Amino acid sequence: MEKKMEISVDISLYPLKEDYVELILAFIDAVEKYQNIEVIKNHLSTQIYGEYHTVMSILEKEVLGIIKEVPNSVFVIKIVGNNRLKGSIDD
Repeated sequence: MEKKMEISVDISLYPLKEDYVELILAFIDAVEKYQNIEVIKNHLSTQIYGEYHTVMSILEKEVLGIIKEVPNSVFVIKIVGNNRLKGSIDD
């Protein structure tokens, strides 16, 4: 049986509109509702940890929702091929 791949995602959202804070908080709230991932937020970005296909499926749905609502939104997404919550940088 193949081991499931865990990933870490660092994501920042920059909606290019005046009321940008509400959209950012709505995106974070939507992602936090999923129980099969771990979400950590700070003032600069949000980190999402979990199984690759699960995380990517969630991002596909939630990013699309934002882009449909505010097409002039910029996402900066960094993906690491392991779960940084479960290991050190040398893992």
